[in-house]
Amino acid sequence: MNRQQLRALLDDVGAGNITPEAAHAQLFQVLSQQPLDDLRQGFPEVVFGQGKTPGQIAAIALRLVRAGHSLLVTRTTGEAHAAVAQELPDAQFHELARCITLDLGTTPKGRGTILIAAAGTADLPVAEEAAVTAALMGNTVDRLYDVGVAGLHRLLREHSRLTAARVIIVVAGMEGALPSVVGGLVDVPVVAVPTSVGYGASFGGLTALLAMLNSCATGISVVNIDNGFGAAALASTINHLD
Repeated sequence: MNRQQLRALLDDVGAGNITPEAAHAQLFQVLSQQPLDDLRQGFPEVVFGQGKTPGQIAAIALRLVRAGHSLLVTRTTGEAHAAVAQELPDAQFHELARCITLDLGTTPKGRGTILIAAAGTADLPVAEEAAVTAALMGNTVDRLYDVGVAGLHRLLREHSRLTAARVIIVVAGMEGALPSVVGGLVDVPVVAVPTSVGYGASFGGLTALLAMLNSCATGISVVNIDNGFGAAALASTINHLD
């Protein structure tokens, strides 16, 4: 059962076409056979690959795909992909993003474009994790890279792309100023992602994290350090809202 089917079931209850008891029984049967994430968040369970062996990742991936769900493995390796590909030959490895995906085409499409703005080349692994995740979750993705505040002119000349997006993910390390700049230029939600890029006083991304949390620009939410997946999941939820 996907999000649309769940909504239709609730509409039937409201219209009196089915009793609440019958709807509860039907929903309980579905939940016993599929991950709850599908219904709560519009996307099935995601596999965090770090700390798992290639064999473990392959076994989990096979179970998910056999249940009819698209596959996303984050923070993983080429060795894990080789193991997954033995069971699922169509699975793709995104080296820069460190992700494995297999799109079964079952995810509802988002309403607009998610733009991903990255400050510098060192931020691209996190930005690409966000891009791969957002695309697999059914969203149109626009990439805008190398637009950090040290070269602000490169960001300003792309103002039309910023304003065309429905949600913007901003990925930056160092002093973490880019989300505040973007937030002051647009009227859409901005999801800020601090990265662990920087010299000693960046404290592994803590400086960027605190700067983003203290932004004076409105409409900015902040996820954990290097959490491109989390940013994309939030942006996708926003982009699927009516």
